[in-house]
Amino acid sequence: MTKHIILTFLGAFLLFLFVPFSRPQQHDMDSMPGMTSNQPAPREDPAVAAKRLADKWESEFNHHLAGVFVMFAGVFILTERYLAKRWPIARYAWPMCFIVAGLFVLVFSDTEMWPVGPQNPWYAITHEPEDLQHKVFSVILLAVGYGELQKARGRWKTRLATWFFPVVAVAGAILLLFHAHTGDMQAPHAMAAMERIQTQHRWFATAGLGVAVANGLAGTPHKWQLLFRRVWPALMMILGVLLMAYTE
Repeated sequence: MTKHIILTFLGAFLLFLFVPFSRPQQHDMDSMPGMTSNQPAPREDPAVAAKRLADKWESEFNHHLAGVFVMFAGVFILTERYLAKRWPIARYAWPMCFIVAGLFVLVFSDTEMWPVGPQNPWYAITHEPEDLQHKVFSVILLAVGYGELQKARGRWKTRLATWFFPVVAVAGAILLLFHAHTGDMQAPHAMAAMERIQTQHRWFATAGLGVAVANGLAGTPHKWQLLFRRVWPALMMILGVLLMAYTE
């Protein structure tokens, strides 16, 4: 059984890593009437450029902050055995990282939306796929954090508790592959930027899948169980670093 799970993980890892995303086809500007590659690009409205830069900074900040929480969660998991001997409350540290990250994404990931901005939340999540997916990611973070907090408190000891994290994490990794990251396609180098964003989300998904499967193997009795108990928080730290290095 364990061998089958490991083989499935390796196959999925290669699929996530090497199957390319579909990408928009770039128009040949030389073939368009009146357009040549020697023509200078039209001057951009300063207000539009400022708004694009603000959106870019906001998106990068959201990814970076989420990465900090994810990385610290991995650190707390690896050191929990030692920290809890001195500070018993330390066993709650890593679930709280996910809960705080989830609350941040829920409230602040889309500043045009209430309570930060004026836009109605229901309108935003029903008209903008990116906003909806951000809220789904926040629910995933909150669900994982709450579930692991209950396990740390000794209140959730069923078999479902063992598989809750890996199942939800796999769902999150798959969702990352289809993350609708919208952007202004009229912006300079828009195609290159979208390709870079897609590539980074594919790495997030791959690392997330690794965390999910390694966590599931860490909770399954077999001879490699102790190894996977170290592997999955290490992969979580790698995911945190990837998020912290995100650029648009």
